[in-house]
Amino acid sequence: MRSLDAVRNVELKVGLEVHVELACASKLFTNIPNPAAWSFRPAPDRPTAPATPAAPATPDEDCAPNTLIDPVVLALPGALPVLNREAVELSMMVGLALNCRIASTTKWDRKSYFYPDLPKAYQISQYDLPVCYDGSVELPPTNAQGEIDFAAWCAAAEHSPLTPARRVGIIRAHLEEDAGKLLHELPSGFDSGGAPLDGSIIDFNRAGTPLLEIVTQPEFTAADDVVAFAQMLRHLCRFIGASEGVMQKGHMRFEPNINTILTLADGRRIATPVVEVKNLNSFKAVKGAIEFELREQPARWARDGREFGRGMKVTRGWDDARNETFIQREKEDADDYRYFPDPDLPAIAIDEDWVARARRRVGELPILRARRFVRDWALPASQAAAMIEEPGVCALFEQSVAAAQSRGVEASRAARACANLLLQNAQKRANERTSERIQQAQAAGRSGATVRPILVSDLGLAADSLGALAALRESGAISAQSADELLGHLCDSPGQPAEVEALAGDRGMLIVRDDNALASWCEQAIRDNAQSAADVRAGKLQAVGRLVGAVMKLSGGAADAAQVRERLLSMLK
Repeated sequence: MRSLDAVRNVELKVGLEVHVELACASKLFTNIPNPAAWSFRPAPDRPTAPATPAAPATPDEDCAPNTLIDPVVLALPGALPVLNREAVELSMMVGLALNCRIASTTKWDRKSYFYPDLPKAYQISQYDLPVCYDGSVELPPTNAQGEIDFAAWCAAAEHSPLTPARRVGIIRAHLEEDAGKLLHELPSGFDSGGAPLDGSIIDFNRAGTPLLEIVTQPEFTAADDVVAFAQMLRHLCRFIGASEGVMQKGHMRFEPNINTILTLADGRRIATPVVEVKNLNSFKAVKGAIEFELREQPARWARDGREFGRGMKVTRGWDDARNETFIQREKEDADDYRYFPDPDLPAIAIDEDWVARARRRVGELPILRARRFVRDWALPASQAAAMIEEPGVCALFEQSVAAAQSRGVEASRAARACANLLLQNAQKRANERTSERIQQAQAAGRSGATVRPILVSDLGLAADSLGALAALRESGAISAQSADELLGHLCDSPGQPAEVEALAGDRGMLIVRDDNALASWCEQAIRDNAQSAADVRAGKLQAVGRLVGAVMKLSGGAADAAQVRERLLSMLK
């Protein structure tokens, strides 16, 4: 038994493995639908769980277990795999976004091990020739809560050099097929759905899903940095269309490899064995697991004296309720998996044209877009950060800015006007519709936490209509209230671009610019509200609100409230 008193310093060392389910339409080696595809929905003719009063079938629910399978997925005799080209290209796109090199030749290997959810008793993976390798990224800045500070990140210089302390190397990103999963309770939709089982059942729906495993260098020295990388990677994969990144569905699973370097009183430095914590699907769990191991590993060393070395790696799980890891098994070394080239799949040659095509699909990375919004359009960094959170919203924003510019609005003013409409007026309606969806789910006996939120880009707004609305508002032709009402009409009538100018005219929303009419309305409002006028003359400027309201009523809403207030104050000086 060693004493912890001998430990003078503890350094954290973490490498991260991330499993990303790619959003291809079909699985990696067969044309069976891929449940990780963007907004996957069961086909009408595919069996689903029977509806019950407690758990009715809805378009958002996944298929019943073992309905996305075929002879290839189940490894039945005579079934041969055929590679999904899109999965390779999506893998290349992620690699390029992580500054990786793309292999000119990549091949497939069999990784042999037994587990109940692995139909073949081996996994088709990549061993020595992965698709992507030798990359690096710089960690984004974080706030006091350990989350990415997008505003600070967006405001940073576009071509700032890599800071060694913030740089993390990417060893490789290799493509493989996912396994199935074990269910320890009945799925919802079946009789007694959610009830515990005496044993476990196997669902092979996920088996064969294209899975990109990204492996970093063990260069993280703080749990918050690991979380920042994980958040950045999820955002990046979603933005370029590689993965939907829904953590609750297992689209991204994180496996930190954690050990510590102990400096002892006699000057020796001891490395504790690596602990791999498996299948974490939340940033909170990633942070909690790393911080728990940082506390516990020195104590384990004091108890057992085990040090880093061959055969010492351990796999542990994460207990979210107890906020601690628990032992699962001793971890195999690579040669224990008996890797060998898959005889059914030829190697792939990746030429420069294919890499160039993948690079074009990646396009401008989200952080570079945000910095361009700040630099070229003078957009506040907070708004620029909000615009890159969702790829669909970002595309709608840029297209609507172009539409406003085509109507003569200067670029920076167009950007601010469109950003305000999206982040305030449209977001309000997206929030309202999300609340309605949550209430419907709860009324049907389902958890509101599983409901996919409605995004601004889901409202059906046409970019040309949004740009026209921004141009009307920027020119002062309509009031802020009218702009909000018109945007609501556009959301209620999605699809084809609307003639926003004509719509505003038909509804009497166009602001009257007749100075004589404005003066007449103001004079009448002052006569009709003598006390309010006297209060304004006495310095009680808040009283002008009643006068403004009177003018707006006289004009039928056709006057501009800001211009009315300015005119009234001038007349009452």
